[in-house]
Amino acid sequence: MSTESVNAAFLGMVLVLGIGLIYLRLGYLRHKNQVIAIKDKQYSLDSMAQFIRDTFTEITAGTQSELRLSEEEYRRSRNKRLELKRALKGCAHGDLQDKIFVKRMISDLLTSVYQLNNSKIHLAIPFDTPVLLTPQDQFDILLHTFKRKYGSEGLTRLIEKHKLDTIKYVIEEGSTPSYIITADEIKKIYFKEIKSLAFEDRLEIVVQRIYQHYKGFGVIDEIRDMQIDGVSGGVSGACSYADSQRIDRNTLSLRGNGKSELSASHDSVWVFYKGKPIHFSFLGFGSTDELRRVCQNIYKYNYPGQLSEANGYKVNDMKDGSRVVVVRPPFSESWAFFVRKFDLPNAVLEQLIVSPNAQLPIGMIEFLVKGCRITAVTGAQGSGKTTLLMAMVKPISATFTLRVQEMAYELHLRKLYPQRNILSFRETEHITGQQGLDVQKKTDGTVHILGEVATDSVASWMIQMAQVASLFTLFTHHAKTFSNLVESLRNSLLKTGMFHNEAMAESQVVHVLHFDIHLRKQADGSRYIERITECVPLAGSPYPSQGQKEESAPDASSHWSGFIDNAAEYFQRSTDRKLYEARNIIEFKEGEYRACSPISPRNIKDMLDHMTVEDAQVFRRFLIEHWGGEDLAAS
Repeated sequence: MSTESVNAAFLGMVLVLGIGLIYLRLGYLRHKNQVIAIKDKQYSLDSMAQFIRDTFTEITAGTQSELRLSEEEYRRSRNKRLELKRALKGCAHGDLQDKIFVKRMISDLLTSVYQLNNSKIHLAIPFDTPVLLTPQDQFDILLHTFKRKYGSEGLTRLIEKHKLDTIKYVIEEGSTPSYIITADEIKKIYFKEIKSLAFEDRLEIVVQRIYQHYKGFGVIDEIRDMQIDGVSGGVSGACSYADSQRIDRNTLSLRGNGKSELSASHDSVWVFYKGKPIHFSFLGFGSTDELRRVCQNIYKYNYPGQLSEANGYKVNDMKDGSRVVVVRPPFSESWAFFVRKFDLPNAVLEQLIVSPNAQLPIGMIEFLVKGCRITAVTGAQGSGKTTLLMAMVKPISATFTLRVQEMAYELHLRKLYPQRNILSFRETEHITGQQGLDVQKKTDGTVHILGEVATDSVASWMIQMAQVASLFTLFTHHAKTFSNLVESLRNSLLKTGMFHNEAMAESQVVHVLHFDIHLRKQADGSRYIERITECVPLAGSPYPSQGQKEESAPDASSHWSGFIDNAAEYFQRSTDRKLYEARNIIEFKEGEYRACSPISPRNIKDMLDHMTVEDAQVFRRFLIEHWGGEDLAAS
């Protein structure tokens, strides 16, 4: 064999060996990267959420190892298990303390058992790489930062500071004004507000993200706890099956990775802030399954019954007093929920009415209540009727017993006035509002309050109750004008068969109803009392023949003439004769409240009869100050 052949063979062997070493090296690196990837994946939000689910299931179920514990150790283990079970149930109903307890346990498990630390937490949410953060990540960080500083006012301060509640021309190619917060706005605010985050803050954000998809209410979990008017979901976007399937493929993880161009009903979050419906277009539930989960859990406090295809809606309250309405297909075109919050601490007249000369309507409302006037609070949805009704209870004498009838518990008067004699009733699957009102007659009630007169039966019973069953009545109604209110109550009396004559039914209403407080909400969300109207029944004049009684004895022709005159008067009264006068005593004009027509002497006298001596003196001075006339106040 020649030297050239040996050299060629040697070089071939070296080449093969080199290629083999390179292949082995690449295989090792590939295996190492796979191991690293597997370890990194363990710290994703989905993996940690699954760990929490499994651990909580194990804790609440108990283990056989408890059998080997001493009696004292077993008792402590059992108490811990029962406390966790109670907290897991309570937090799903909106209990803030239970939510804090569950989140603290999640935090302890992640740091002590799962060994989550500052070097690994970026694998869940890339805090150190802001360009990789999704709009939901950025918003969660912003909300946590403002919440840590301002508490439940965090979202309010965020919106106010950056004027996020202003009208924008974004949707429908900029042709239509709307309230909307976009992902670009959140991104700009994030880079302006957030510089760095401590590990404790990062951990709380991760814990909240895990909690809200485990036992919370998804992306609205923290928003719901803020001081807002309400929040809803599933009320915009495409809701057909084909469109939903097309979108669900793009949005399924806890990270909230981007949304497709076509918005789906599950990518729909709306916040009601100071009367404005603001679309949080950068937030979404990620899938129809997640929206369905939230809808099926959010209404279940005290379990009002099962939401099903046969019963496609539920109205209930949450543990913190919020009202929740949930709907589902086929009753509605998509799964949706509506949470309405009520600001109980600020439910006082001075907080609700703040326009110039606000003491005029505030004083008038207080005297209407002290004077035991039957009063309606009317206005559109979201105008503040329920909140004003809460505030109107304070001037009622504490010696009166209050009975409340509602569709769902909204007024929560016993939280506001715990030392008063108050009992509320609500409709159930088996007890109608009419039956509830029947029972109230036997509960020693002095003042009756109806959260909403929404059905004909309740409206007709309210008229009866205002006449004989209570000292006076307060109620809310959705009428737009005073004449609409009278006509609606009149029609309810006719529909229920209490009356068959339209004029008689209307006469019954106007003799029962005393005042109407009408609320208005403007396009910018501001609310005010548009007017306070008095219902003044018009006294009927005598028929023409009655004026001839004292005259000389009538002949046959005068009898016939009187009959014709009486018949003409009867038909006129039966058609277009006005039975009442709607007298606006206070109106909101040019940005302030102004006194208009004076109160009728009849109502002044009745109000004074129901007041204490001290209140009567103050009321007389109030009348003189705003309407003048010593003879008016001396009625």
